[in-house]
Amino acid sequence: MQGRVPSPVGERSVFETPERVVRRLEPSSSSLTPLQYLQGVVTPADLHFERHHGGIPNIDPERYELLIHGMVERPTVFRLADLKRFPAESRLRFLECSGNGGSAYQSQGRRVDMSPQDMDGLTSTSEWTGVPLKLLFREVGALPEATWFLAEGMDAAVMTRSIPMDKAWDDAIVAYGQNGEPLRPEQGYPARLFLPGWEGNSSVKWLRRLELSDRPFMTREETSKYTDPLPGGKARMFSFTMDAKSLITFPTFPERLDGPGWWEIRGIAWTGRGRITRVEISTDGGTSWEDAELQEPVLPKCHVRFRKLWNWNGRAATLMSRATDETGYVQPTREELHRARGSYTRYHFNQIRPWRVERDGRVFFAG
Repeated sequence: MQGRVPSPVGERSVFETPERVVRRLEPSSSSLTPLQYLQGVVTPADLHFERHHGGIPNIDPERYELLIHGMVERPTVFRLADLKRFPAESRLRFLECSGNGGSAYQSQGRRVDMSPQDMDGLTSTSEWTGVPLKLLFREVGALPEATWFLAEGMDAAVMTRSIPMDKAWDDAIVAYGQNGEPLRPEQGYPARLFLPGWEGNSSVKWLRRLELSDRPFMTREETSKYTDPLPGGKARMFSFTMDAKSLITFPTFPERLDGPGWWEIRGIAWTGRGRITRVEISTDGGTSWEDAELQEPVLPKCHVRFRKLWNWNGRAATLMSRATDETGYVQPTREELHRARGSYTRYHFNQIRPWRVERDGRVFFAG
């Protein structure tokens, strides 16, 4: 068969068409990764989830500037070329919106016809490349009294978040690369803050300013937004770390098993606290559990794939997965999370997701 001529930029096969977003009739501020169609752990850049608060700015990299000031000895403006002169690091890490999975938790939003993309598509893993933030803070002479810094974006929403300095000295980076190429505009081009394992909103995109201080700035995004309402009229603030979580991606809606026999249950797991150490599978609604196999390499703060062979007998079954991370934290049931957070929480939905396999092979969400 005679082939077509090569193109300047590679394209997917016409037979491979994973949906980029859940189809909507109206414009939306987010789009979802098709988790059920992906292989491995790296999300292609054009399938990475998106979440925006004020549109996507179009920024000329030649005019880009990052100001670092406040409690520093040498307030400095860095151009993109300046950032690229520092030693770069590349890390495979997941990113997750803190509202991911809300439709599987809230009573009004839950439906049986949700796919993994519909339910948990606000998470992706990429190889992020950039300069460690601690190098920039050493360059400007961060004062030891500084315990927080403000990260500010240049989008129309002027996204701002207060971040503890401990994260800067640990693994925060100012990223300008993703999966071997410059950031996509939707992901913060030309440079963004990236905080591995922390809720996505804190990894401010289109980064333009970092201000060091000895206290949090109490911005709108951490007072009226991105707090966790708790029973008794309280709220949990600065709940940055994403808890251990797992998700079966096959068999799930809208798949249909074509008969009894051996099937491989597959999915992904992740945690903001380090590495996933164990994923268990239940095929009887949580009555009994067996260990799944984790696909190497198991990296910290990164999606990891799991698999488990299952000999389906043709009767109705409820499938579940349960993750444990290296701190000993175990993914909770929906009832356990509800007791801890109440019914009005809007963030950090990491409860176990059940899937119902019917006798005819159809699969539905059973949460």
